[in-house]
Amino acid sequence: MATPPPFGPQPPHGGGPFPPAGQPQTGGGQPYPSGAAAEPWGRSWGQTYPAWVPTPPVNGLAIASLVLGVLCFLPGIGLVLGIVALAQIRKKGERGKGMAVAGIVLSTVGALLITLALTTGGARDAWDGFRDAASGVGGTFSVAKGECFDSVSGSLEGYAYDVDIVPCDGEHDAEVFAGFPMPDGDRADGDFPGDDAITDVADDRCFELSEAYAMDVWALPADVDVYYFTPTRESWRYGDREITCMFGNVDPEAGLTGSLRQDATTLDRDQFAFLEADAVLNDAFDEMPDTDYVEDDLAGHKAWASQVVDALDQQATALRAHDWDPAVEQAVIDYADALDEAREEWEAARGARDAEDFNDHWDEAHRLTDGTMAITAREALGLATAPPTYDDEDTGGGDGEDGPKAEV
Repeated sequence: MATPPPFGPQPPHGGGPFPPAGQPQTGGGQPYPSGAAAEPWGRSWGQTYPAWVPTPPVNGLAIASLVLGVLCFLPGIGLVLGIVALAQIRKKGERGKGMAVAGIVLSTVGALLITLALTTGGARDAWDGFRDAASGVGGTFSVAKGECFDSVSGSLEGYAYDVDIVPCDGEHDAEVFAGFPMPDGDRADGDFPGDDAITDVADDRCFELSEAYAMDVWALPADVDVYYFTPTRESWRYGDREITCMFGNVDPEAGLTGSLRQDATTLDRDQFAFLEADAVLNDAFDEMPDTDYVEDDLAGHKAWASQVVDALDQQATALRAHDWDPAVEQAVIDYADALDEAREEWEAARGARDAEDFNDHWDEAHRLTDGTMAITAREALGLATAPPTYDDEDTGGGDGEDGPKAEV
């Protein structure tokens, strides 16, 4: 039986069981390859294996250029990175040429689109849309005039992040009656004016606008207060400038039921004309001197009395000039006559000797403007007939409020 050669180089054949190179073995098997005895074991059966060469890395700038190009973000930087990446790839033999070229192309397209948007106003529209989304209550929502809602937090005070719009016919937490932007708030570089400054604006404007929405102050419940949502320092950064004014109950557990809206959208022509004339006197009362008692500023009150005289004259004139329905005309004219008498009392008040004399004329004028004739006219028109309550029934000695006290 033939025996295979030992591992490793073999000496030239001179004896043993193997025949000369190229001759068949005598004991069967396969021919022994020529020259096998002169070559190492592994090399006699095939070609040599090439040395391992590492794969070149992908250029990082090429990757960055492609990412910026796909996202259309900072296209100028993406374009520059792509060009630099091509130079590095040629110099270092790195991979990523295709990504660099794609990044250059996409960044170029992105730059063209941005240029087009800037020249056509598209960028401005996009910013306006973002700013509108950020405006409203706390920068996260907004409620329109005439809408009613429930506060998710259960309160109209503090911070609000969301509300649920509900029908005004049923129970609700608040009813929005106005909304307006902060003065000069459209300046993009305007700094946050501070909570106190915003609150002062909201106080003035919201109370003023409430009278245009709920024109009949007699119909406004005594437990209804004026509230508002204002921008925060955080929402201001994102373009929020809106102040939202609303009615709410002073008792958060009670809420409101039904709409308080009384304006041209809900009143008939006679009701609107009556309340529009009545608003002239209400505006005059809003100018009352800010003192607790008449004697604290008698001269100021006497000057204010002149404004009231003018307002009563305008109110009576407007009532007589309107073309009333025959069913209500006489009641309204009788009320206009009562306003003339009230005007005479205010004329006497502006010439009063002292605070007591001033208060006497004020009280008599109040009984005429809010008395029997006013109630009769209102009843004929289908308006509220219960005069509003005051903090002090003596109109000449209260705290200066001419209607339901409302504080925020």
